[in-house]
Amino acid sequence: MHSEALWQGKRHKWIICGRDTGKPQKIIDTNQYMVRTDRRLLILEPGGIELFSAMLACALDWAPIHEITDLFASHQDPDIISSLGLWDQALPKARLHAPWLWEGFIRHFGMSHIEYVALPDEGGVLELDGVNLQLIPAHYMHSSGNFNVYDPELKILMSGDIGASLEPGQPPLFVENFKEHTRYMELFHKRWMPSNTAKNDWVSRVRRLDIKYMAPQHGRIFKDDDVGRFLDWLEQLEVGSALRTANR
Repeated sequence: MHSEALWQGKRHKWIICGRDTGKPQKIIDTNQYMVRTDRRLLILEPGGIELFSAMLACALDWAPIHEITDLFASHQDPDIISSLGLWDQALPKARLHAPWLWEGFIRHFGMSHIEYVALPDEGGVLELDGVNLQLIPAHYMHSSGNFNVYDPELKILMSGDIGASLEPGQPPLFVENFKEHTRYMELFHKRWMPSNTAKNDWVSRVRRLDIKYMAPQHGRIFKDDDVGRFLDWLEQLEVGSALRTANR
């Protein structure tokens, strides 16, 4: 699994782990992000059970195991957190930050030791060794209980499934031609995002943030003007396509 530090602040850095050439062919490719401080490591969207060994090795390249203290799951999907039962054995003193709505469901992945920190619908702050990360509500985008993570110091929005693209092969980390890139995003957002009301509510909320990088869980990362281009593109997109198909 490829990993590299993408962004560096005074007290912390963001690291990506992904583009795993060793993963089984039929599972969707995912981006895992980590936030590293002097004494702690947070893993955002730890991934599915199939990726656990590679992801643990990746994390250990950046921190000793006793400093891997926190996990974050934006929602309940298996590609987000089905590895929980294995993390529970490897990191028994860690904390999992995840929506309150999904606690009873996520625990089905196996969780006897890790502490579940239930996130309220209005969001909040995840404090990591003096670094404050904001938890931004993204409900129904696409999960009914869902959050993004915003770093106001480095102006990064970890957007989960929002901005995801389904692109074959091993694409570059960053969007290079936005117009060309939309063909890899359109189906995903039309089908996986169920509500135009929720979509427009999220766009309005996120436009109030100062974002330099938008980092989704699948596909390429947006930077600078491409963040605004994505919000404009998503705002005009009609989502919930399965309803129209079902009602024909």
